[in-house]
Amino acid sequence: MMCDPLGDMLTRIRNGLQARKDEIVAPASKQRQRVLDVLAREGYILGYERVDLGDNKAELRIRLKYHEGDPVIRSIRRVSSPGRRVYSGVADLPRVANGLGISIVSTPKGVLSDAEAREKNVGGEVICTVF
Repeated sequence: MMCDPLGDMLTRIRNGLQARKDEIVAPASKQRQRVLDVLAREGYILGYERVDLGDNKAELRIRLKYHEGDPVIRSIRRVSSPGRRVYSGVADLPRVANGLGISIVSTPKGVLSDAEAREKNVGGEVICTVF
Protein backbone atom coordinates (compact mmCIF):
# COMPACT_ATOMS: atom_id res chain seq x y z
CA MET A 1 0.00 0.00 0.00
CA MET A 2 1.28 3.44 -0.94
CA CYS A 3 1.24 6.05 1.86
CA ASP A 4 1.70 9.15 -0.30
CA PRO A 5 0.40 8.67 -3.88
CA LEU A 6 0.98 12.30 -4.87
CA GLY A 7 4.54 12.21 -3.55
CA ASP A 8 5.07 9.04 -5.56
CA MET A 9 3.97 10.81 -8.77
CA LEU A 10 6.27 13.77 -8.07
CA THR A 11 9.17 11.36 -7.53
CA ARG A 12 8.38 9.60 -10.83
CA ILE A 13 8.46 12.98 -12.59
CA ARG A 14 11.77 13.88 -10.92
CA ASN A 15 13.32 10.50 -11.83
CA GLY A 16 11.98 10.65 -15.40
CA LEU A 17 13.52 14.09 -15.93
CA GLN A 18 16.85 12.94 -14.51
CA ALA A 19 16.82 9.93 -16.87
CA ARG A 20 15.80 12.20 -19.82
CA LYS A 21 12.59 10.23 -20.49
CA ASP A 22 10.03 11.66 -22.93
CA GLU A 23 7.09 10.09 -21.13
CA ILE A 24 6.44 8.53 -17.73
CA VAL A 25 3.53 6.50 -16.38
CA ALA A 26 1.80 6.86 -13.00
CA PRO A 27 -1.39 5.40 -11.54
CA ALA A 28 -4.38 7.71 -12.06
CA SER A 29 -6.37 9.62 -9.45
CA LYS A 30 -8.41 12.81 -9.52
CA GLN A 31 -5.99 14.71 -7.27
CA ARG A 32 -3.00 13.73 -9.43
CA GLN A 33 -4.88 14.89 -12.53
CA ARG A 34 -5.63 18.28 -10.93
CA VAL A 35 -1.94 18.77 -10.08
CA LEU A 36 -0.99 17.79 -13.65
CA ASP A 37 -3.58 20.29 -14.96
CA VAL A 38 -1.76 23.08 -13.08
CA LEU A 39 1.67 21.89 -14.31
CA ALA A 40 0.40 21.84 -17.92
CA ARG A 41 -1.29 25.25 -17.57
CA GLU A 42 1.91 26.79 -16.21
CA GLY A 43 4.02 25.19 -18.97
CA TYR A 44 6.08 22.76 -16.89
CA ILE A 45 4.92 19.64 -18.78
CA LEU A 46 3.72 19.12 -22.36
CA GLY A 47 0.56 17.39 -21.17
CA TYR A 48 -0.86 14.09 -20.01
CA GLU A 49 -3.53 11.58 -20.95
CA ARG A 50 -5.57 9.15 -18.89
CA VAL A 51 -5.52 5.57 -20.20
CA ASP A 52 -8.12 3.11 -18.89
CA LEU A 53 -6.63 -0.35 -18.32
CA GLY A 54 -9.90 -2.15 -17.59
CA ASP A 55 -10.73 -3.77 -14.24
CA ASN A 56 -11.58 -0.27 -12.94
CA LYS A 57 -7.93 0.83 -13.14
CA ALA A 58 -6.32 3.67 -15.08
CA GLU A 59 -2.91 5.24 -15.55
CA LEU A 60 -1.62 8.67 -16.49
CA ARG A 61 0.90 9.03 -19.31
CA ILE A 62 2.77 12.26 -18.57
CA ARG A 63 4.77 13.91 -21.37
CA LEU A 64 7.79 15.71 -19.92
CA LYS A 65 9.08 18.99 -21.31
CA TYR A 66 12.66 19.97 -22.14
CA HIS A 67 14.15 23.26 -23.36
CA GLU A 68 17.39 23.00 -25.38
CA GLY A 69 18.04 19.56 -23.87
CA ASP A 70 17.58 20.65 -20.23
CA PRO A 71 14.49 19.76 -18.18
CA VAL A 72 12.03 22.65 -17.71
CA ILE A 73 11.43 21.51 -14.11
CA ARG A 74 14.63 22.06 -12.14
CA SER A 75 13.16 21.03 -8.80
CA ILE A 76 9.82 19.64 -7.70
CA ARG A 77 9.34 19.18 -3.96
CA ARG A 78 6.46 17.94 -1.80
CA VAL A 79 5.58 20.42 0.97
CA SER A 80 2.49 18.99 2.66
CA SER A 81 2.69 15.28 3.42
CA PRO A 82 0.20 12.84 4.98
CA GLY A 83 2.04 13.08 8.32
CA ARG A 84 2.44 16.85 8.29
CA ARG A 85 -0.14 18.98 6.50
CA VAL A 86 0.93 22.54 5.67
CA TYR A 87 -1.80 25.16 5.27
CA SER A 88 -1.38 28.77 4.24
CA GLY A 89 -3.65 31.78 4.07
CA VAL A 90 -3.75 33.89 0.91
CA ALA A 91 -1.42 36.50 2.44
CA ASP A 92 1.14 33.87 3.50
CA LEU A 93 1.35 31.81 0.30
CA PRO A 94 5.04 31.01 -0.32
CA ARG A 95 6.88 32.56 -3.26
CA VAL A 96 9.21 30.10 -4.98
CA ALA A 97 12.54 31.50 -6.24
CA ASN A 98 11.28 35.10 -5.96
CA GLY A 99 8.30 34.37 -8.19
CA LEU A 100 10.13 32.36 -10.87
CA GLY A 101 8.64 29.09 -9.61
CA ILE A 102 5.15 28.17 -8.42
CA SER A 103 3.47 26.62 -5.41
CA ILE A 104 0.56 24.30 -6.09
CA VAL A 105 -2.23 24.84 -3.57
CA SER A 106 -5.37 22.79 -2.87
CA THR A 107 -8.11 25.35 -2.18
CA PRO A 108 -11.90 25.26 -1.79
CA LYS A 109 -12.01 26.52 -5.42
CA GLY A 110 -9.88 23.62 -6.70
CA VAL A 111 -6.18 22.91 -7.15
CA LEU A 112 -4.52 26.17 -8.22
CA SER A 113 -1.09 27.72 -8.63
CA ASP A 114 -0.12 30.32 -6.02
CA ALA A 115 -0.74 33.17 -8.49
CA GLU A 116 -4.24 31.88 -9.30
CA ALA A 117 -4.99 31.47 -5.57
CA ARG A 118 -3.91 35.07 -4.88
CA GLU A 119 -6.07 36.25 -7.79
CA LYS A 120 -9.11 34.38 -6.41
CA ASN A 121 -8.21 35.44 -2.84
CA VAL A 122 -8.17 31.92 -1.35
CA GLY A 123 -5.65 29.97 0.70
CA GLY A 124 -5.39 26.27 1.38
CA GLU A 125 -3.05 23.31 1.65
CA VAL A 126 0.34 23.85 -0.02
CA ILE A 127 0.82 20.59 -1.97
CA CYS A 128 4.22 21.16 -3.60
CA THR A 129 6.63 23.70 -5.06
CA VAL A 130 7.98 23.65 -8.61
CA PHE A 131 10.92 25.57 -10.05
